[in-house]
Amino acid sequence: MSMKISKAGFHRDLHYSVHWSKIDHDVQALLVQKLPSGVYMDEYQLETLRRDTGLEVLLDSKVDLEAPEYLSSGFTALVFLSGKHEVVVPVHGRYHRPSDSSKWVKVDIESPRLLLRSDQCQTLSPGVRHVMFDAPCTVSNHSICSWIEILHLEDNGGVSLEIPVGDSSMIVTVCVVTVLTTVLSCAYLLTNIWKHGSF
Repeated sequence: MSMKISKAGFHRDLHYSVHWSKIDHDVQALLVQKLPSGVYMDEYQLETLRRDTGLEVLLDSKVDLEAPEYLSSGFTALVFLSGKHEVVVPVHGRYHRPSDSSKWVKVDIESPRLLLRSDQCQTLSPGVRHVMFDAPCTVSNHSICSWIEILHLEDNGGVSLEIPVGDSSMIVTVCVVTVLTTVLSCAYLLTNIWKHGSF
């Protein structure tokens, strides 16, 4: 199993790839991805991608798209790999608190847990360390099925992304320029309305 991240800025893609040896029956895979408060997945974008590309992602809670990192909590995404071994899921960075010491903040995303399920397979090979896990059967069927989590899989570890943060040392300057611009614009508009307007 591997995971990597692509693109730059606030809008990124998580690339997942899962490979297993050839078997004679169908296996369904599910990735359980915990995400920190520094990023989010857009449920409306995921729904559009589900219709257009077949991407199947289920979020464990409602995600506030507008909330900054410090007012958000982490959440879990269930990524169903229906008949596929690779999938790309969009993820977006949240705004962080301005800082006067750093222009970037690092957000770490841990590796997902891999769950497997098959209607034809009832037992595992001896020596395979695993635990049973209950999760939705499919993205559209929220009935609970038993999945097998294989322990100690080889993976490439998590990924991290750097997100730009505002410069808090500029707050006073930005506020003064904003207020001054607003006052001057209003004065200009009122002068023109007074000269050319009819009441």
